[in-house]
Amino acid sequence: MNNTPVKLYTLSTCSHCKSLKKLLDESNVKFDFVDIDLLEKKERKAIMKELRLINPKGSLPTVQIGDQVVVGYREEEIKEALGK
Repeated sequence: MNNTPVKLYTLSTCSHCKSLKKLLDESNVKFDFVDIDLLEKKERKAIMKELRLINPKGSLPTVQIGDQVVVGYREEEIKEALGK
């Protein structure tokens, strides 16, 4: 993978979110993530506002790979966006 930034918006208790992190780890993809449910109220509100810019429904997990956004655990779409 090149240096395309990868950012995840997740919940700490979500099984699909955990699967997504595992997929990226197993693919040796560097990524940043935020478990929204673990944030304080003010911080959570700011992150949700940021998330809704790329995913208006605010559903999780959401992964941004460069300019591409994949909502949900869609393994094939994610791999394609990563060039794998």
